[in-house]
Amino acid sequence: MAAIAPKELAARIRDIPDFPKPGILFKDITTMLKDGDSFKSAVDGLLAKIKGKHIDVVVGMESRGFIFGAPIAYALGVGFVPVRKLGKLPADVVSVEYDLEYGSATLEMHKDAMQPGARVLIVDDLLATGGTVAGTIELVKQLSGEIVALAFLIELKALRGRDRLQGYDIATLIEF
Repeated sequence: MAAIAPKELAARIRDIPDFPKPGILFKDITTMLKDGDSFKSAVDGLLAKIKGKHIDVVVGMESRGFIFGAPIAYALGVGFVPVRKLGKLPADVVSVEYDLEYGSATLEMHKDAMQPGARVLIVDDLLATGGTVAGTIELVKQLSGEIVALAFLIELKALRGRDRLQGYDIATLIEF
């Protein structure tokens, strides 16, 4: 299997207008994920972007961050920490309220998810306004983790989420 270039991966992502509400152009990655070569190329592409970084744990946000974070953690041989929406985790949690592109929500992470000083890679499918990842960064900081890098399959450049994340090493595979 030959690696599929990011530009070709981008062409396999479907646009859904007015989802989840009017005015939002949703980037539907399921059309890319259903093809094994595309999914493998996406994960491998993200791994190449973070090559050489010392990472102790990968953190992925519900739900599409799980899709990319878990195989990246597996490939690196490190643990995976899920960040969930309010009320979804069964043990003691740290929490943060954050802004979405179209509202606000609360994120949670187990208090025992990582050791203080753990070197953390945060992974999600999409960087838009940066609200979700900013909230996740706050959760990692509450547990005294050290952010090594942020990795995203897609960056929506026009929404300028990168501006909100200054000072962090940001890796993206596809830009729209």
